[in-house]
Amino acid sequence: MVGDRLSVFENRVLRRTFGPLGDNVTGEWKKLHNEELNDLYFAPNIFWVINSRKIKWTGLVERMRESRGIYRLLVGKPEGMRPLGRPRHSWEDNTKMDL
Repeated sequence: MVGDRLSVFENRVLRRTFGPLGDNVTGEWKKLHNEELNDLYFAPNIFWVINSRKIKWTGLVERMRESRGIYRLLVGKPEGMRPLGRPRHSWEDNTKMDL
């Protein structure tokens, strides 16, 4: 799933940013676990931020006039032949899944 890949990437970037954690008693270094990263970094999950911005953008486009090209792209049906294989998800389908 895309959300899993984004959270893995976010945790990898945070681990590089904060670096390893040193223990004062034993003097050993260890990698930070996900819970420890979340305690250090108080920003919301990147997956939730992206989904909320997509939903906000969809709301802006829905309020546009019908003559705007981006509105026609969002609600219109594309013409022409579809490629072979599984049908791709449309923007509308992805937004419905996010809600």
